[in-house]
Amino acid sequence: MILTSDDQVYTGITTDMRRRWQAHESGRAGARYFRGRKPVQLCFLEEGHNRSTASQREYALKALSAKAKRALIHQHQVTVLQLMDKYDLQHLATPDRNTLKQSTSNTSTISDEQ
Repeated sequence: MILTSDDQVYTGITTDMRRRWQAHESGRAGARYFRGRKPVQLCFLEEGHNRSTASQREYALKALSAKAKRALIHQHQVTVLQLMDKYDLQHLATPDRNTLKQSTSNTSTISDEQ
């Protein structure tokens, strides 16, 4: 899941997070969701899925309410940071890793999450 410039949470799957992030940043090659908004921070990451289970998990995550997504992000923050370190994705986090923590408490502004 990616926190976006308009404080939404985007959910998607990929086999190459760096490549996908660059595509989202470009606004052209990434998901249409990122036209008019930018990725700000990688805030949720899982490993150990194949294509089928990843698609099923994506579907389940997209079905969650905004509040439930924020709670999930908050609950797994340490694990996500560990995975970012493991896969050398620290550059996809904001310089201040507390941004995620601050945004998880602000659930009332979220209305149109994917």
